[in-house]
Amino acid sequence: MKRFAVIGAGSFGYYVAKALYENKNEVIAIDRSKERIQAIEPHCTSAIVQDVTDMAALKGLGLEEMDAVIVSTGANIKPSILICFHLSRLGIRRIIVKAEDDDHGEILKELGATEIIRPGMDMAQRLALKLTSPNILEFLPLEEDYTIAQVDPPTSFIGKTLKDLNLRKRYEVYIIAVKELVPERFRMVPDADFTIKDSDVLVMLGRDGDLKKIKELK
Repeated sequence: MKRFAVIGAGSFGYYVAKALYENKNEVIAIDRSKERIQAIEPHCTSAIVQDVTDMAALKGLGLEEMDAVIVSTGANIKPSILICFHLSRLGIRRIIVKAEDDDHGEILKELGATEIIRPGMDMAQRLALKLTSPNILEFLPLEEDYTIAQVDPPTSFIGKTLKDLNLRKRYEVYIIAVKELVPERFRMVPDADFTIKDSDVLVMLGRDGDLKKIKELK
């Protein structure tokens, strides 16, 4: 079991805390609003009414023991800046902060945030990819335009081996794993003689543009 603290129980913080708790993690929710804490209390391990823009208030919460602290304090950027600064001074290993825009995100990084989240932007990118690349089921963006994506195999892939397809040379993409449904198993780094079935899901690594070429195949 992992331990997380979620500071800010507004819409985003509420659903993050709830999802973490439902996945069997220990979750502490913190917000200065009594109403928000009452709403999140059934969906976390403990819920605390506290204004943690004050360093002394943060010190007494034992956040140093958390696997990560997630900060989501709304459109007013000042609280998140103060909280991020204090968390960094406390030596929190992993500080994940929701940013309102690029400048806000850069400031948070300078103050010690280890990860920046832009929920609106991230969801927009996921939706755009889903609409324009319907055979890409999920994606994980990496650096320099690289993506790990779960892809339904085009019809032209069915019945062929990875050696036959030679995707690395033809499209500069890599199949790093295959989710097989029949039989149900997860195959890491499949062999070159692995034959693709219509029930398989391909886990592919490549540049966004190259992966889009795959979805255009019939």
